[in-house]
Amino acid sequence: MKKIVFVAVMAMTFIALQSTTSDEIESGKKVPSVSLKDMDGNSINTAKVFNDGNPIVISFWATWCKPCRLELSTIAEEYDDWQDETGVKLVAVSVDDQRNLSQVKPVVNSSGWDYDVWLDPNGDFKRAMGVNNVPHTFLIDGKGNIVYAHNNYVLGDEEELYEEILKISKK
Repeated sequence: MKKIVFVAVMAMTFIALQSTTSDEIESGKKVPSVSLKDMDGNSINTAKVFNDGNPIVISFWATWCKPCRLELSTIAEEYDDWQDETGVKLVAVSVDDQRNLSQVKPVVNSSGWDYDVWLDPNGDFKRAMGVNNVPHTFLIDGKGNIVYAHNNYVLGDEEELYEEILKISKK
């Protein structure tokens, strides 16, 4: 019985440590510079992502991750309104490796996501951003500073994200 309680406490501690809040983010930390490709093969420097001074959401996901797909699909239902109200841009960064990379485009197309999708098959950007597991979502202000991060997803987390977007929106 003691072993079960110990394992349960350790699991809850691990889960709690995996979640990152805006209070835990180093103020003013910038998006690191990593070279990635989008789904069309165009090169992107992650540090140069720009949205006319408006917020940017960077969401790390994978085709095999059901919570990731649920989060991005739930946000997709509100995304047009979010853009109209705040000017926010969402970038979905696939961490699928070379074996699963061919599944990214069909998943995106069948989901109807109207996001920029970047491919990080080697995990370079994932490591640079300190992402250990997906989904992991970051909010970037208009100056390129990481101002909020959230790990994992449960229904309703998108509302918290939207509140954070509203706080930094210039519209």
